[in-house]
Amino acid sequence: MNDRLDPAIRIADRERDGALELLAAALAEGRLDAQEHARRARQALQARTGAELAALTADLPAPEPSARERDRKDLRAWLEEWRYWLGGAVIMSAIWGANCVRKHELTSYWPLLPLGVWAAVLVAIAVWPRGEGEDGEKGGS
Repeated sequence: MNDRLDPAIRIADRERDGALELLAAALAEGRLDAQEHARRARQALQARTGAELAALTADLPAPEPSARERDRKDLRAWLEEWRYWLGGAVIMSAIWGANCVRKHELTSYWPLLPLGVWAAVLVAIAVWPRGEGEDGEKGGS
């Protein structure tokens, strides 16, 4: 949150809400006690500039993303990989088609093998069980 705020610019309700969410997460994690949270929340609601708001959250780490946010990010990355696959399919198919035209004959569709392997890997990523840890590894054995 602190990185995005311009200290001299007046803030909007959205920035105040973001600071209040960060303060609430810090309270839930035990980083702030109830009195400190209440004091900072009042100050956040009264803050006018990014500098005032940043000072209230500067000593707090950003909260860990929720499982839902991580899942959304993973899905976006997976779909992006499929876009790369599609780009590869277009390029390989164009090369195959150009060779067919050059030879004046329809040859076997060689892009099927690399595209099939690539697609199998992407499908395996989607169905493979996910680890419980942050780095995708399961807990101890």
